[in-house]
Amino acid sequence: MNISRVRALRGPNRWSRHTAIEATVHCEAAECALATQPGLEARVRERFPQLGTLRPTGRDPQLSVAHVLEAAALSLQAQAGCPVTFSATVPTAEAGTYHVVVEYSEECVGSLAFELAEQLLNAASAQAPFDHEAAVARLRELDEDERLGPSTGSIVNAALARHIPFTRLTSGSLVQFGWGVKQRRIWAAEVDSTSAVSESIAQDKDLTKRLLHAAGVPVPMGRPVATPDEAWTVAQQIGLPVVCKPQDGNQGKGVTVNITSRDALDAAFASAAEFGSVMVEKFLPGDDFRLLVVGDQLVAAARRDPPQVCGDGRHTVRELVDLVNADPRRGEGHATSLTKIRFDDIAVGRLALQGLTPESVPEKGQRVVLRNNANLSTGGTATDVTDDVHPEVAARAIAAAQMVGLDICGVDVVCETVTKPLEAQSGGVVEVNAAPGLRMHLAPSYGKGRAVGEAMVDHLYRRGDDGRIPLVAVTGTNGKTTTVRLIAHLFAAAGKTVGMTNTDGVYVGGRQIDSGDCSGPKSAKSVLAHPMVDAAVLETARGGLLREGLGFDRCAVAVVTNIGEGDHLGLNHLHTAEDVAGVKQVIVQNVAADGYAVLNAADPLVAAMAAQCPGRVIFFAADRKLPLMAAQMAQGLRTVHLDGDAIVAVEGAWRERLPLADIPITRRGTVGFQVQNVMAAVAAAWAVGLDWDTVRRGLATFVNDADNAPGRFNVMDYRGATVIADYGHNPDAMRALVAAVESLPATRRSVVISGAGDRRDEDIRAQTAILGRAFDEVVLYEDACQRGRADGEVVGLLREGLRDAPRTRHVDEVRGEFKAVDLALSRLQPGELCLVLVDQVDAALAHLAQRCAEANAAVAA
Repeated sequence: MNISRVRALRGPNRWSRHTAIEATVHCEAAECALATQPGLEARVRERFPQLGTLRPTGRDPQLSVAHVLEAAALSLQAQAGCPVTFSATVPTAEAGTYHVVVEYSEECVGSLAFELAEQLLNAASAQAPFDHEAAVARLRELDEDERLGPSTGSIVNAALARHIPFTRLTSGSLVQFGWGVKQRRIWAAEVDSTSAVSESIAQDKDLTKRLLHAAGVPVPMGRPVATPDEAWTVAQQIGLPVVCKPQDGNQGKGVTVNITSRDALDAAFASAAEFGSVMVEKFLPGDDFRLLVVGDQLVAAARRDPPQVCGDGRHTVRELVDLVNADPRRGEGHATSLTKIRFDDIAVGRLALQGLTPESVPEKGQRVVLRNNANLSTGGTATDVTDDVHPEVAARAIAAAQMVGLDICGVDVVCETVTKPLEAQSGGVVEVNAAPGLRMHLAPSYGKGRAVGEAMVDHLYRRGDDGRIPLVAVTGTNGKTTTVRLIAHLFAAAGKTVGMTNTDGVYVGGRQIDSGDCSGPKSAKSVLAHPMVDAAVLETARGGLLREGLGFDRCAVAVVTNIGEGDHLGLNHLHTAEDVAGVKQVIVQNVAADGYAVLNAADPLVAAMAAQCPGRVIFFAADRKLPLMAAQMAQGLRTVHLDGDAIVAVEGAWRERLPLADIPITRRGTVGFQVQNVMAAVAAAWAVGLDWDTVRRGLATFVNDADNAPGRFNVMDYRGATVIADYGHNPDAMRALVAAVESLPATRRSVVISGAGDRRDEDIRAQTAILGRAFDEVVLYEDACQRGRADGEVVGLLREGLRDAPRTRHVDEVRGEFKAVDLALSRLQPGELCLVLVDQVDAALAHLAQRCAEANAAVAA
């Protein structure tokens, strides 16, 4: 078995909406079918009893070793506690070769599970041992390290419930919600609106107390101290017992409470000094409560109890701690709802105050406290008391948060009960915390959990706001880039700051911020992360979909221009136009429920995608009499079609007419493929709700020149001859170009062409076979587009396509794109036409522009 091309699909993909690991698995015919390896499945199950059910696919009911790999990779993750359910093994057209796809919740965990599944299969084949418990433990540990903690996870889950998209910006807890201008960011329970000044105030315990006192919030007396002697002096002034703690601390580190002697205070001072400056304050009797304030509301409250065990008369304290820590809810750090109790020097010291040692056996029912503070991070427990909080206590907590300036705030209160006002029981606020932990409220040890994640999301986004901007995704075989640019231009005409990706680069607000082929998911994510963007138009090409999936979870509008005969056939196990359509329909499958798919009704493979759309459909086609168009119109649904000399949008009895004479890109309708592109763009603009005056203005001002749409039917003048530059590179594009060129007058027509070496032989030949019927002269060139082909091989295939050309009378072969262009231009006479199929788009267009300027200047002189 050979595993190759392992990919992480980080967004919706052709297999599912799940993130997944995809691998190409090949095995020789003799070893491929599971039936040819008797006992292999049994040996795998012997080494990993939790192996799931092996499920054959509909196209290939025969089980193979690839199916075992699939089941093992999924089951290993499931046993490690990962929430994964989807997997598939799909045969390719090549015998013995499969795509194995397995969902993951954390990418590194999914990758490791795939590696371990392969090791399991190899061990079973070689009858070698495999420690499945160690493998699962390894996956579980990695998952705990990588997944979001309970606090951040609860906020993300609440956002997902409201369909707000999220992106994890780091491997930690920094998360972005929403897109473009609607984005918000959190870091655990800290939001992007949290003031750094407010956070600094909250860290300074003495300053916090002074501000709260000024706001009428009860606080314990006390102040910072520099030495143990000063600490004792302050303790004498305010009265024992006292609390000693760091002035700038968190999670209860260095805090000692209920100090009643000088020796205890000296020890507490030394402990607190390890974390910075020290302060002493009056010890308030009662329990430790945490009140969570979000905005101007108290959303949760919990009583926190210090880590403790209860004697049973049989086990030692150390053994009792081990028994408590065996609770599966307890883990290391903050990844689980509870933290393991620390059995350290502080715990031993607390035992000594109770006359105990780690080896003591407490009496049955005896309560043994192991720490002075009640923080969950040191093993404490929490009891929900939200419903018991007195309105006056809630008001003081909210006032404390607002006085410090924190919109998300954990207020620590010490009092006998939260059912009475603090002033009535000598209670007070002892700390105010930025970025408070949410575990105690989400999954308290006792009582019900509270929807604190939902409260935080409601604070970030008002009800009904999903944090999304209009997103239009465009795919197809031809016309994608022009359609993307035109839709972006229409958005810009409406006053939007548009983020656009295409095969030329990434653009924001009309400014190019990246160059190259940017039609993949990484570029899409960069646009959606840009804080200035309030509308996105994203070219979504086959390569990025195969490599990584979509760069977004769903779109408002999906546009599919065409499939035709397909392109890039023979690559990535895509051999037919149907295979290509199966990949490109991913954007249609991920249209929002209230969104639209804009589909070419004249292309059967595109039209069939309507069944995959969760939202609604707008069909477009030149011919309104197509059965699909007629049926759509009969139902009163949206269509865009040609009607004489105008493009018409129709819904029921309503019509909007857009004359072709007012749309320069179509050259009064003579360039058929541009008319198709305009219809698709108009339908997309309609789908997102742009008003028709804006659409008219945008269409009228979109100029198809080399600056605005490079390599997309750019027309130039060369001494009275017409030169057209285009990036067409497949047979369907050649047919469209021929139809457009034939509509333009010319006494003689020539074409400059090369071929992309990564296309099939028959596709390269087909291009010149089509051109040979429409052009008198052909200049073939070979340059940077050989892509693995031998020298002369591409030109040879192009010449074969011209073998029976009915019109072409003269063929030249040139080495180098610019030399080929210069040769063709040198022969051009006024009234003739030359089509240049460029490869190096920007450089070739610059070269053509220079040559045309020089020639025209010479004529003028």
